Amino acid sequence: MKNRVWFGAFLCFIAAASWGAMFPVAHAAFQHIDPFYFTIIRYVAVTVILVVCLFWKEGKQAFRFEGKGTQLWFFGTMAFTVYNLLIFWGEDLLGQPGVMIASIMESLMPMISIVIVSILYKRLPQGLTLMFVLLSFVGAVLVITKGDVQVFFRAADDFIPSLLIFIAVIGWVVYTMGGAEFGGWSALRYSTLSCLLGTITAVVIVGGMTLFGYISVPTVEVLTATSPHLLFMIIFPGVIALVGWNVGVNILTPLNALLFINFVPITTLTISVIQGSPITGYDLIGTAFIIISLIGNNIYLRLSDKKKAVKEAENNLVEGTS
Repeated sequence: MKNRVWFGAFLCFIAAASWGAMFPVAHAAFQHIDPFYFTIIRYVAVTVILVVCLFWKEGKQAFRFEGKGTQLWFFGTMAFTVYNLLIFWGEDLLGQPGVMIASIMESLMPMISIVIVSILYKRLPQGLTLMFVLLSFVGAVLVITKGDVQVFFRAADDFIPSLLIFIAVIGWVVYTMGGAEFGGWSALRYSTLSCLLGTITAVVIVGGMTLFGYISVPTVEVLTATSPHLLFMIIFPGVIALVGWNVGVNILTPLNALLFINFVPITTLTISVIQGSPITGYDLIGTAFIIISLIGNNIYLRLSDKKKAVKEAENNLVEGTS
């Protein structure tokens, strides 16, 4: 069990780190291609790879929807249409600042999940878990803003692009939580079928935008210029991160997995540092907050589960002797 938890944590970390790297990579690609065709070219390729893998591993029976086609389409649309199209559209509209703003918005995922859970089930998570989520978010904010919270207010000047990114983030939270509806399915099956249906929706939307003249089909020259960016996005933030994330969510539960989203802006920042940006005290303190929140929450939940198991055993023993 312990090794399984660490494996889930590792997968979520790899996924979050990959997604953190995708924002600067995408920004570079947007110098040549629009975010809409960039997204669907990427995810059509990801879908093909996942379909082949699922057919090879689980056979054609794994492609049956089993009466859950509508749910699959909804959650797939939330992730592969709402999230992917809107987050990159918003990033592109914001320009260079959009790289960091998108990363900051990603850090809101645990907070958004708490709101959604509270609305749906009319209950808050355990007190310390809530504290750790808040601590991790504060850590991410410190790292990105360097203690200058006015960064958020300056971002508000570009309200519409920021709103697009915020809606996109909500879409991914909904998708992550939706995995619980497919408990009997493998992570590969849920990833593949949701990706397939969500990508079809995205293709239809982008096709409509092309017909109405809002965007145009990229040329061969454009595809050649962006091929390294697309290759990276397909393999790492695409296939590896998607499947790894869903496996990790199944192991850790959605709320615990979403804590790892705070590594998205950390990765984005790290890339910026490699490019020459200095490291400040806020970077170190913020990173420490995130690590403490992740480790602390996992220890807390593990101790809570152990206490519950002991209490259930004691209750069963009392009932057995009565």
